[in-house]
Amino acid sequence: MTTRSPILSLRGIQKSYGPIKVLHGVDLDIYPGEVVALLGENGAGKSTLSNIISGAVQPSAGEMTWLGKSYTPADPRAAMDEGVGMIHQELKLLPKLSIAENVFVGRYPMKVGRIDRKAMEDRARSGLHRLGLDISPDRLVEGLSTGKQQLIEIAKALTLNARLLILDEPTAALGGEETHLLFQQIERLRAEGVGIIYISHRLEEIRQIADRIVVMRDGAKVQEFDSGDVPIRTIVEAMVGRSLERMFPALPTPTDEVTLEVRSLSSPSKAFRDINFFVRKGEVFGIAGLMGAGRTELVRAITGADAISGGEVLLRGKAITPRSPIDAIRNGIVLVPEDRKLQGVVLDHSIAENIGYANLGEIAPSGWLSSRRIQQFAEGYIRRFGVKGRGGQNASELSGGNQQKVVLAKWLARKPQVVVLDEPTRGIDVGARSSIYDLIMDLARQGVAVIVVSSDLEEILGVSSRIMVMAKGKQAGVLNREDANDVSVMELATI
Repeated sequence: MTTRSPILSLRGIQKSYGPIKVLHGVDLDIYPGEVVALLGENGAGKSTLSNIISGAVQPSAGEMTWLGKSYTPADPRAAMDEGVGMIHQELKLLPKLSIAENVFVGRYPMKVGRIDRKAMEDRARSGLHRLGLDISPDRLVEGLSTGKQQLIEIAKALTLNARLLILDEPTAALGGEETHLLFQQIERLRAEGVGIIYISHRLEEIRQIADRIVVMRDGAKVQEFDSGDVPIRTIVEAMVGRSLERMFPALPTPTDEVTLEVRSLSSPSKAFRDINFFVRKGEVFGIAGLMGAGRTELVRAITGADAISGGEVLLRGKAITPRSPIDAIRNGIVLVPEDRKLQGVVLDHSIAENIGYANLGEIAPSGWLSSRRIQQFAEGYIRRFGVKGRGGQNASELSGGNQQKVVLAKWLARKPQVVVLDEPTRGIDVGARSSIYDLIMDLARQGVAVIVVSSDLEEILGVSSRIMVMAKGKQAGVLNREDANDVSVMELATI
């Protein structure tokens, strides 16, 4: 590294919002053709630092140099013009535009004063193809799964011809096969001399992809490793500033009583076909599979959010097959969706209101609501679930982990019999993940039947008593805990 010049240098970068200082004099160098993993818990300052580099936020102090010259981008477009691109964790696609239009929004290829749609779609198709996404660039983004939308965001980055790319949780919504394709593209970009800042909570990925690791905590750079080959425990302890004994709590032993049973369930869209399984009282039942296997569509059907074409859902031996989410909720089946910002919380409403919305029958049985009663009801659950926020605070101001706790709190206040969690820790830091796992195990100990859908193989192996693996909409098999490992799950997922 000492014989090369960095493409980007940061010295003494600070950022304050009023009296609150969120970055404390950060120094960082990025060299051409290297992948630097930027790690830390939510609130550590990773996003703020990335937003400063990409021009979205202005620093309060410090200086940056880009290719040896002073670098002070006024906005993301100015950074992009310099060759700096950022792919955010939160999807920023426009649903009413086509995939190609989203890929080139704000920089459409022109020909004789008009948008060159053929060139635009050809270039978009090339980017999609490189990521293994076989989908027409002229179709609307609306209706695409979260995972496919994430791949479109990445395809957008691949068309930038950037010298530096910041990837914020790029694999959060991707399965194993899609992650492998992304890593192939990162290797290609690295070989072309592109510098990459890689932000991820999936620490097992870091050893595969990173050349260096930079760890942040409380707005400061606290440690740097000269290799990506660092034990996960060492990284975690640097992130949280303390020793971490274990990630996954002990699994409770379920009873023999079956709470939920699914028989021959099929989707009219063919997203899943002839699915059969049961979940016992006090059991954590995992559902694994690659993106597109039909996992999310299945649990949405079980919870009444999507239609079915055949089969039935039974609760304690009684057929209840929900036809709408309210049917499922009334029967004690609730869903914590994969996209908490769009489907889990109302971002511009308060924490207390979000918890109250799912419990209006208890808060106001006579039909008369008061903000005081909502606040009183919510406060107990805010404390119980360890939400780091005040009842009157907007949900948009919370970290991802705390937003997820709000979603859990609003549903668990209803004392459900079945809780379905779709990607429960997507985009959540390691400390918050541990508390989510504790909540899952507490539910199981209370006798709740829990279904967990996850693209994180380590997670699904760590929290599940049994795992059903899906492949191409079909049920590939159900593994007992003692038979489940990364090899056995992936063998079934890829059949």
